[in-house]
Amino acid sequence: MFGTNTTWHGKPYYSLDAYLKNRYGHKCYKIAINAGMTCPNRDGTLDTRGCIFCSAGGSGDFAATGDSITTQLEQGKRLFGDKNIGEHYIAYFQAYTNTYAPVGYLRHIYTEALSHPEVCGISIATRPDCLGNEVLNLLEELQDAFPDKFLWIELGLQTIHEETASYIRRGYPLSCFEEAVKGLAARNIPYIVHVILGLPGETPNMIYRTIQYLNHLHPFGIKLQLLHILEGTDLADEYRAAKIRTYDKEEYLDILIKCLEYLSSDIIVHRLTGDGPKDILLAPRWSLNKRDVLNSLHQQMKLTNAYQGRLFHATGSIDTL
Repeated sequence: MFGTNTTWHGKPYYSLDAYLKNRYGHKCYKIAINAGMTCPNRDGTLDTRGCIFCSAGGSGDFAATGDSITTQLEQGKRLFGDKNIGEHYIAYFQAYTNTYAPVGYLRHIYTEALSHPEVCGISIATRPDCLGNEVLNLLEELQDAFPDKFLWIELGLQTIHEETASYIRRGYPLSCFEEAVKGLAARNIPYIVHVILGLPGETPNMIYRTIQYLNHLHPFGIKLQLLHILEGTDLADEYRAAKIRTYDKEEYLDILIKCLEYLSSDIIVHRLTGDGPKDILLAPRWSLNKRDVLNSLHQQMKLTNAYQGRLFHATGSIDTL
């Protein structure tokens, strides 16, 4: 059935790649930026240890380095080498919490990125408890100032379940996330929600309830991230002590496919596996072969006639799980 959906370009889900090809006619690659910020979960405001799964690089291990945003963008472009990368880039403010700074500084760095002639838009990774009215008003201001470019916010929800959130030291309740989403929606700012599959203690049904919850909010996009165990994290200590385990590939694909089937067909899928840095990824090592994971996913979905949204109307309320 999904093959008849030409807007998905032959994939069984609505990928970010398909969205960008529909809009620009070609792929648009992300360049990860490190804007030199920290996080309230690291600077002592909430904690000093960070989330239990977060590396010392603040989830920005692939980010460029440099003394200006323009320098990092140029450096990021060179990393693609001879690859045909199209005409546009997305400046991805990835490392740590990218609204956790004075508004004047945020205005400067976002404007510098949006002013770059080859940047089609920016994506800003942050926490819902770092989206006060001053920041939201700035984002709205920038949308008006650059009407031909986009501005996305990426929110690290990970799970709707408070017990899990406490375990991973997320540092805010679900109500905080909902308040941030209301503020973004009121200003028509698209947002993307990060969800981690395989958090310790979570059953598949708990994961599916998170997906169903997001269907009701209907974000612009979603990132489905496999739990990675990274060296130097508290999660690594628990893994070595055999207190937790990670999914094998077949187990992950089964759960991932079900998540996609429950997900509304018009929510854009921005990520399906995630990238763990090779030198610090403790487990699962099979995830390093991203091409194999995606090929296996597509093959399995084709064999079972699975596609995004197949179970969306059948499930209705999250209370059915």
